[in-house]
Amino acid sequence: MRDSVDQHVARWSAFWKDEPAFDPEVEGALIRMIHIQRRLRRDDAAAFVGSEDFTLQDYKTLHVLMVQPWPTEATPAQLAEAANVTRAAMTSRLDRLVEAGLVTREMDAGDRRRMIIRPTQRGREMWDRYVFEGIERDKQVMAALTRDELVQLNALLRKVLLSLGE
Repeated sequence: MRDSVDQHVARWSAFWKDEPAFDPEVEGALIRMIHIQRRLRRDDAAAFVGSEDFTLQDYKTLHVLMVQPWPTEATPAQLAEAANVTRAAMTSRLDRLVEAGLVTREMDAGDRRRMIIRPTQRGREMWDRYVFEGIERDKQVMAALTRDELVQLNALLRKVLLSLGE
């Protein structure tokens, strides 16, 4: 079976036919990973279309709070770093979540210069709802593979990540 990436690789192979540096297998693997990630991002964004009360950005912020290294409690700076956004962007996100009653922002009793962010019960419930919906979308994307193929794919991708020092 052929996919759209095969067409891309064929075009590049024809263009680079005399270039030994071009490897169609490397190109195909990387472009396929990009396509899969793009599909996952589109599906995630579609799950929040029409919802102004709870956005994908709200979910991502709650997600970082729930799974980052300091489970269910973090400073805005820690959350900004874990979410790979600026501190100003995180402050905006947290303002929205506090206003919606999804997180609390409290002064650290041990250091009054420091704010601590914690999810509320409602915030945990929203995160639970959307995280499990996301897990189902992820499983649908990978449904073409058997359990053994998923294990093999993970082993291969792990090998690549380890070689990159990740």
